[in-house]
Amino acid sequence: MNWCYCVAISLFLSAAAACPARADEIAKTPAFTTVAELSSGFHSLYAQDFSEAREKFDSWESQHPDEPFGEVAIAASYLFEELYRQGVLSSDFFLNEKKFLHGIEGKPDPARMKNFQDALDSARKLAKGRLAKNAKDPEAFFALTLAAGMESNADMMLKKQHVESLKRLKEGNEYAKRLLAEQPDANDAYVALGTANYIIGSLSGGTRFLLRFGGVHGDKKLGMEQLGNTIEKGRYLQPYAKILLALAARREKQNPLAQKLLLELSREFPESPLYAAEYAKAMGRPIPAEMRP
Repeated sequence: MNWCYCVAISLFLSAAAACPARADEIAKTPAFTTVAELSSGFHSLYAQDFSEAREKFDSWESQHPDEPFGEVAIAASYLFEELYRQGVLSSDFFLNEKKFLHGIEGKPDPARMKNFQDALDSARKLAKGRLAKNAKDPEAFFALTLAAGMESNADMMLKKQHVESLKRLKEGNEYAKRLLAEQPDANDAYVALGTANYIIGSLSGGTRFLLRFGGVHGDKKLGMEQLGNTIEKGRYLQPYAKILLALAARREKQNPLAQKLLLELSREFPESPLYAAEYAKAMGRPIPAEMRP
């Protein structure tokens, strides 16, 4: 969620607009079609059963050793878990301007971050192997884009390593342009686009003014609309888009929207205390002890 990553990802907007849909050329890979085993793993992930999610992702990856998306999912599970443990996926974080724009206090769990990095390294190796066979492989570009984006977020939000984060921004930007050229229906990518527009639009006027010199613009309203696009048409990241849009709606004092999305999440994932607690907050109700994440 750091703004630097969002600056780079926002540059994808012009590339996306220039890429007409080519349905006859859409690659049928697990990243762009719904796979039951992966969907089950992501359900466990969003329910905050991180060990179960990783078991499902590991099992799928062992049966599909040439697909980088399994390793991407495993990496995402470690990052999502650390964000959850650090309280990032909550209104307490989103409504705190300092945390929202600058990241967590303290340091992340070192073992979890090592596992996260190992999974990213494996995903990159597999993706680059696919590119060696097909220089336009969209799943490879998707994996490399997500890997760069996740690592940039971890460097900025969790590790506070700004130089390393910037390196990953440049890398992710290039892969994203290639991805959108080959896979214009990558609706899960609109989570990144929407987050980019929203975060940039939330920066101070002076910062936005400086960014405009580089052709970078942010629009909070557009960002929220793009998150809505993933909610409507995404595959694996629909619930994540709902979380982000609900929390953005809390910031924008659009409580009816936040309440609607959080209620949907609490019903879809009744085993999770996070969404029920956030729904209670959005409704202005006290949080029962059993709901506390």
